[in-house]
Amino acid sequence: MSQSSIRPNHQKEILRGVLAFAIAIVGILHFIYPDQFAKIVPPQLPAPVALVYISGVFEILGGIGLLIPAVSIWAAWGLIALFIAVFPANLNQAINSIPIDGIPHHPLLYWFRLPFQAVLIAWAYWYTTDSDRA
Repeated sequence: MSQSSIRPNHQKEILRGVLAFAIAIVGILHFIYPDQFAKIVPPQLPAPVALVYISGVFEILGGIGLLIPAVSIWAAWGLIALFIAVFPANLNQAINSIPIDGIPHHPLLYWFRLPFQAVLIAWAYWYTTDSDRA
């Protein structure tokens, strides 16, 4: 099948699945390695491990929700809120160069990750309407 024969809505739905799968996997990792994620929670916030578990739950629910037509718009908005909510942890990691096991430790990588949050927000925003759902 050539690239031109794939409908734009079909491409969008494939990317929906990619985002849903990726964010759900990250959410699961929050339960497998909570201490690793807790290391980047800003010290001003209470109960870092609890916050990691909470964000993990919402990542899993958001990923699943993106795939359920009845709640996909709410899930997309929820993921946008989540991406904004976890930004301080990503910023803390970049400022303090906090390594996480299993992720290459390079300070520039942490800084590159910050604008990627905007990409994730835009990607989730793409699913805040069902007007062109395949």
